[in-house]
Amino acid sequence: MALDVITVPALDSAQPLGNIVLLHGWGANQQDLEPLIPYFRLPTHQYLLPNGLFDHQLTPTGKMWYSFTGAGELTDTSRQELATSREALLAWIQDLPQQTGVPLAKTWLLGFSQGGAMTLEVGLNLPLAGLIIMSGYLHPEIAAPQVCPPIAILHGRQDEVVPIEQAWRTRSALVTWGARVEYQEIDMGHTIVLEELQAIRQFILTNGEPSLL
Repeated sequence: MALDVITVPALDSAQPLGNIVLLHGWGANQQDLEPLIPYFRLPTHQYLLPNGLFDHQLTPTGKMWYSFTGAGELTDTSRQELATSREALLAWIQDLPQQTGVPLAKTWLLGFSQGGAMTLEVGLNLPLAGLIIMSGYLHPEIAAPQVCPPIAILHGRQDEVVPIEQAWRTRSALVTWGARVEYQEIDMGHTIVLEELQAIRQFILTNGEPSLL
């Protein structure tokens, strides 16, 4: 399945210095994370916002990468949807150097909630600049990767949708696999706050673009 993608070009560079891919959460859509872009203050970077492949069951304008049951667990249907989304995202990301002229080593993958889970699902084995997980989680059936990019995990202590224990479990698994993880808990719920965006900008600058500091 082909992805529907919004592209926000770099403001200060004819050829972007990097790509930042933003994956929305369950029931949102590709426009949901677009208002965050000015807060990153990286005008030399291009932003790409793909839509989830599946229509949300409850929200007319919402999309999802796969469906949930009421208990938030994967069914046979949601596993098939997850596999479809994984295949489509992997193919699209691997083709980004040809599409954009930016290598994967200069491409950042960021996701919120279910988008954070998809970031880990597709990004762990790719030679990306880094992965950024906002209020996300690790799929229980995911296999240990061969090599991990740098990873930032940011999570709210009062998250009522994806409990903080999910962030602890994700960090523990990634560290066990040898990943370099920067972890930060913030006093917030299942949302996005300025402190988090500032931390993400710093993570990108220090891990990939120190010349922009």
